Amino acid sequence: MTQSADAIPSAMSARVRAPFLIWGLLALIQLALISIPLVDRLQVQMTGEAVQLEIVPVDPRDLLRGDYVVINLAIANVSKDIPGSDTLRSGDVVFVGLSAEGGGPAGPVILAKAREEAGPLAISGTVLSVSDDSLRIDYGIDAFFLPEGEGRIIERLDRKRVLLEVSIAGDGRSLPLALLVDGKTFRSDSIF
Repeated sequence: MTQSADAIPSAMSARVRAPFLIWGLLALIQLALISIPLVDRLQVQMTGEAVQLEIVPVDPRDLLRGDYVVINLAIANVSKDIPGSDTLRSGDVVFVGLSAEGGGPAGPVILAKAREEAGPLAISGTVLSVSDDSLRIDYGIDAFFLPEGEGRIIERLDRKRVLLEVSIAGDGRSLPLALLVDGKTFRSDSIF
């Protein structure tokens, strides 16, 4: 069996294109993996409800990352008087139902292991520790980055003047949107 003269160049060009095709597919897979957290963040920001939370700013400088405010949310320490707290243990995933009364910062009103039981607005977290009178909960929001020099400004402010605006998606995921001082945006961290 003999090959025609036209078939030989086409077989050679297919062998030459194969490595480029493989590298191109690998590049597309890497781009897809990089975009997954960005898409998740965008989804929370676009579909979530904006809520203001009280914070305690601490330690605003990191030599490698620049200025930032360590986010210590006031709702990270939840009283055992809140309904649903008696069934929670360290390591449990919890949904903290929030309510903002009088236009002020949101506060916890119920704790639940299932999202549906936590009410219309709930942020998810993990119970870090349980004591006799309170629970310590981590929400995965631990820092808010600022341009160089602005961390010290926040550090000097009275903590009652500083709030964190957070977007909370329907499933409880959250991300910081803006740092507020006296109810006005001091710095925004949102994508749009």
